[in-house]
Amino acid sequence: MKMGSLRTRLIIIILTPLLLIAVVAAVMEFRGTTERAGEIFDRGLLSAALAISRDVALSGGDALSPATRRLISGTSGGELFYHVYAPDGVFVTGYATPPRPPSDVLLAEAEPLFFDAIYQGRDVRVLRFRDAATLDGFTGLFTISVWQDMSVRASFVTSVVSRTIAVLALLLASVALVVWFGVRLGLRPLLELEDAIASRTPSDLTPIRRPVPTEAQGIVGTLNALLDRVARRISSKDEFISNAAHQLRNPIAGVLALAEAVESAPSAEASKARSAELVAAAREATHLTNQLLSFERAKGSDTAHANAVLDLAALCESVIARFQGGSSVATDHVTVTLEAPPAPLYVAGDDLMLQEALLNLLTNAVVHGGPDVSRIRLALRADDNMVRLQVTDDGIGIAPEDRTLAVGRFSQANAGPGTGLGLPIAARVMENHGGRLTISARDRGACIVLELPLTVVA
Repeated sequence: MKMGSLRTRLIIIILTPLLLIAVVAAVMEFRGTTERAGEIFDRGLLSAALAISRDVALSGGDALSPATRRLISGTSGGELFYHVYAPDGVFVTGYATPPRPPSDVLLAEAEPLFFDAIYQGRDVRVLRFRDAATLDGFTGLFTISVWQDMSVRASFVTSVVSRTIAVLALLLASVALVVWFGVRLGLRPLLELEDAIASRTPSDLTPIRRPVPTEAQGIVGTLNALLDRVARRISSKDEFISNAAHQLRNPIAGVLALAEAVESAPSAEASKARSAELVAAAREATHLTNQLLSFERAKGSDTAHANAVLDLAALCESVIARFQGGSSVATDHVTVTLEAPPAPLYVAGDDLMLQEALLNLLTNAVVHGGPDVSRIRLALRADDNMVRLQVTDDGIGIAPEDRTLAVGRFSQANAGPGTGLGLPIAARVMENHGGRLTISARDRGACIVLELPLTVVA
């Protein structure tokens, strides 16, 4: 799946929660402003009503003071309407038809009543209250009504909220710009690292030594580990090619010489004899090639080939059958026995490679055990969390000073036929499966110990 721009992803990741916060803040601001506007405008209506009541009492209802008129004409940004009538219902001053309160509301003395109504087809907010006053010698409760168009309040709320939204939008845009350009600056070390890697030659696999941000040090460390593994793998391949060329040179030269001898044989009998020698040499070269390929395959993994759960005793029986039925060495004079516990011992691994390792050990015991080797014993047992397989024979054995030489490539503790790869292949297979191969001391014969992690099967 294609991944988009890092800057775009960061902007989305950062701005999405900020946008949600901004929306919540805008809603809360709208509600708060609406409540505050209601309180402010209601106080404005009350202030205007008190001023009108005072002027009516002072002027006898004839006129309002200039200060009160200014208050009425511009309270909170909108004009006020008013109406005053005497206790006997006689109109005193103001507009002729004030909005009426709901029928179920009683107007109490000196207790302001706020309500919403419709005046000439418009929504208005109304304040009505009664105040004791004396007019032309007549004293009583005068009813004063003051109202204002609701659109004035809505305009005020819209103005305040719009400014808040504008500030939030500016902040979000600023964050987006900072992220957009800041990511480019923040990624500059990585871009420089990319250029440095791109300028390398294919043969330059040395570790990267450039300073990088803390967040990228893990990536660089992983890349350095990969470069080191690739370098070691290439070195191993080069070494394998060199060794293979060296080891195959003599057998191939021998095959070529025998082929030429067959061609120049003076008689049919000589040609037949030389052909037999040629076949034997070709088989030897083939065996060496197969051993080289097995060794390289055993080296080809850095981790265990945990492909299947295997019963190690059954695997040993299968290898013994292969060894006695079709081995490349003579096995008629050798008896192979297996000692295993009644309960199966399971290991996780590659069946083919484990069989190859064990078959090499059996072949080595015959090839390098000397002419008197007659018995090979496989003893299988569990030891803590490991499975131990001892392969012992009654041959000439391996001297303590030759044990390191025995597990080296193309080397033999006892001179004889073979490629010198049997024990190295087995040792490498054990390492790949999380185990190990060791050579133990024994009075007579060789003792090779294979250890593998025990797998518990539910």
